[in-house]
Amino acid sequence: MTFYISCKDPNETSAEAVNWKTVKVTASAYNSLAYQNQGNPKITAWGDTLKPGMKVIAISRDLMKKGLVYNTPVKIDGLSGIFFVKDKMHHRWRNKIDIYMGEDVQKAKNWGRKKISIQYLVQKDSLIENIE
Repeated sequence: MTFYISCKDPNETSAEAVNWKTVKVTASAYNSLAYQNQGNPKITAWGDTLKPGMKVIAISRDLMKKGLVYNTPVKIDGLSGIFFVKDKMHHRWRNKIDIYMGEDVQKAKNWGRKKISIQYLVQKDSLIENIE
């Protein structure tokens, strides 16, 4: 049997425990097609299976140090809804996201490559918040 004990105030709401951070990135788009990917184009670097219609992004690995980790919710300027970090890119990319656009190659081409702002959800660190 496992017990979990928390030091947090039980009355604290989840909205108070999280924070939306903004970062500017270069954004491009990708599809789950064999000629655009190595290996199985429907399997992400973290092992998730991609299906058209999913709101998923791949991130450059340097963004993980900023808090964009697996399953992080992300808002993307110019697109509606919440996307989730489910894939990561090759080490050579920096400050970049790739937006999953299913198998719709034309939609990905229409998006192109652009510099945008994204907002991502991070958990507040009470120690850091008090110092700042």
